[in-house]
Amino acid sequence: MHRTRIKICGLTREEDVDAAVGAGADAIGFVFYPPSPRHVSFARAAELARRVPPFVTVVGLFVNTPRAEVDEALRQVPIQLLQFHGDEEEADCAGFGRPYVKAARMRPGLDLLKYAARFPGAQGLLLDAFVEAYGGGGETFDWSLIPSGLPLPLILSGGLHAGNVGEAIRRVRPWAVDVSSGVEAAKGIKDAARITEFVAGVRHAHG
Repeated sequence: MHRTRIKICGLTREEDVDAAVGAGADAIGFVFYPPSPRHVSFARAAELARRVPPFVTVVGLFVNTPRAEVDEALRQVPIQLLQFHGDEEEADCAGFGRPYVKAARMRPGLDLLKYAARFPGAQGLLLDAFVEAYGGGGETFDWSLIPSGLPLPLILSGGLHAGNVGEAIRRVRPWAVDVSSGVEAAKGIKDAARITEFVAGVRHAHG
């Protein structure tokens, strides 16, 4: 079985970046969506990204962001992967000179195979729970809604924490898991112990 990759998203403080990297995260995420309590400015993200060592991927999360703003983020921050969480289509996600993943907010009736086909340029598909606001809702969804035969690597998100990530990996077999609220002491404030426990939960799932 492959090693499930781990992304810690919504980082806002130096100590949180250090904790994620130190625990063994494969990627860290910065949220560029102003309504989010985890939002950081491009300048702040650039400061935090300087702490990220080689071979840890810096991800920028966007929600219905104008192209000019995405371009500005890429000028200021060493983003290696784009993550789009809004109502974007393929044309809105492509053409930035960076690979991207597209989020799908899961609910009954969503044809995930058709949805994936709309994003032929995506590097992966991130599945999150459907909530009225975008991202970071801390809610799980019914994993049985995930069809087999997805054409893209699957990134599982939505309500994951140390207590359920092992079961999630065993049931869904995702390429990667993405956590934010499940490793927080408060919104936007990560907890180093919870990060360590989450990473341990992922590793333990592999036996």
